[in-house]
Amino acid sequence: MDKREFLKTSGAFLAGSMLSVADFAAAAHLSTLDFLGEVDWAVSAPAKEWYARMKSRPSFRGVLADRVPGMSAPAHYADLDF
Repeated sequence: MDKREFLKTSGAFLAGSMLSVADFAAAAHLSTLDFLGEVDWAVSAPAKEWYARMKSRPSFRGVLADRVPGMSAPAHYADLDF
């Protein structure tokens, strides 16, 4: 079972049933790709749902507030229910 299927069937986090630093590290990297518009969220609904949960955490809001001068994020970037 790949990670997408695991997330879909268990509702778990990346490293198991509890939130861990692995989730925050992966979400931060994914956030960078999402900011650049490089993520096709239609490919994996479980990954999108996991990332939406991560974006909703108060401790992740600082990441979503980051900006790069001269670049604009996609409209959905800071939307918690994208």
